[in-house]
Amino acid sequence: MGIAENSKGLVLAVASGVFIGASFILKKKGLKQAATHGTRAGIGGYSYLLQPFWWAGMVTMFIGEVANFVAYIYAPALLVTPLGALSIIVSAVLAHFLLKEKLQQMGILGCVFCIVGSVLIVIHAPQEHALNSVQEIWDLATQPLFLVYVTVTVSVILALILHFEPRYGQKNMLVYLGICSLMGSLTVMSTKAIGIAIKLTLEGISQLTYPQTWFFLAVAIICIITQLNYLNKALDTFNTAIVSPVHYVMFTTLTIIASVIMFKDWSDQSASSIASEICGFIIVLSGTILLHATREQEQPNMRGSLTWYIGEDLVKGIEDERLNLIIHSSDYVEQ
Repeated sequence: MGIAENSKGLVLAVASGVFIGASFILKKKGLKQAATHGTRAGIGGYSYLLQPFWWAGMVTMFIGEVANFVAYIYAPALLVTPLGALSIIVSAVLAHFLLKEKLQQMGILGCVFCIVGSVLIVIHAPQEHALNSVQEIWDLATQPLFLVYVTVTVSVILALILHFEPRYGQKNMLVYLGICSLMGSLTVMSTKAIGIAIKLTLEGISQLTYPQTWFFLAVAIICIITQLNYLNKALDTFNTAIVSPVHYVMFTTLTIIASVIMFKDWSDQSASSIASEICGFIIVLSGTILLHATREQEQPNMRGSLTWYIGEDLVKGIEDERLNLIIHSSDYVEQ
């Protein structure tokens, strides 16, 4: 039974990676077409809403996210979460052929790393434990060790939001990404509980009468909103090529830790299987970082102004960190 459940989760996780990876390319293609016919999205335009490719990307993104959500119902997070790297591979390969964004040789090696690591994880992944009610999930969520994890996580999140974010948020991306990743680990645990509740309800064992079901739903909504808010801040402030792999590494690591503590994924596994999973996970992370680090950067497509930024670490005694010099020109130069 456990093997069959894991197989369903594996197929759904792979399908999710394919759909989500393809969605990025479709949306990017739609945005490029919109830029040739109207105002670019980067400077406030909405002409992309008229592009079929952009809407096709949104549809495939939705399908991929639904598949990912259902995958967590059938398989442990230790299996599903690392397979998110497949979307990066799909995106990079399709971008090479459809968008002419050259995939470097080291990037190809990164793809191979991701595939090899994913295979290791799939081979040695633990079987999903059968859960028959939300009450059982609640018992797992309220065990002392997981309560310690939640307490530490929430405390760190509050410290990052209240103390570090106002002071260092615009200077250090780990502040925003720390909030996103910590929230993300709680999001996955909550959505997994909700998914199992939905599955049991559809099988005729209603979970809607349990207050715990609605508690998990409320936690998931709060975490998702907070996570998206700070992820958008990170993407808007720092280079996407750096934000994406760092966020993936932090989010995946914390999610696996939370799952191992709450659902006891490693309780029935041998030391060699656990070591193989950890090695596979490290290989996937290495491939992800390598792939992002070697991807060809797109040249900015802006005209009419040039903005220079001088950091306070370069010019001491200047309280205003950003010195904006507007130079009208036909070309955009980024320094």
